[in-house]
Amino acid sequence: MAIRGIQSARGMSVEEFKEWLKQFDVDGDGRISRGELREAIRRRGGWFTTLKAGRAVRHADRDNSGYVDDAEIENLVAFAQKDLGMKISAW
Repeated sequence: MAIRGIQSARGMSVEEFKEWLKQFDVDGDGRISRGELREAIRRRGGWFTTLKAGRAVRHADRDNSGYVDDAEIENLVAFAQKDLGMKISAW
C-alpha cells in the first residue's frame, strides 16, 4: 500500500526523501523517531501509522537506538520502497 500524496508520478530521489523527512524531526536532533515517522506517514494519508512506523524503525535501526539517523537512512529508503510502495531512486 503506497502512502498517498507523498510523491509525484516520477517518484522522488533519496535526497528529496531526506528533505521530506527533515520537516518531521520536531526535536531537531537529526534523527527520526518512531513517533516522528508515524506523524510523517499520517500526514500523507497513510493508514495504520503506528504499526507501519514501528516496523520501519525496527527495519532501519541497525544500532537499536530507537531512532533512524543519517547512517541508517538507506535502510529506511529500502523499507519505504518495499513495504510502503514508495518510488525512491538514487537520482
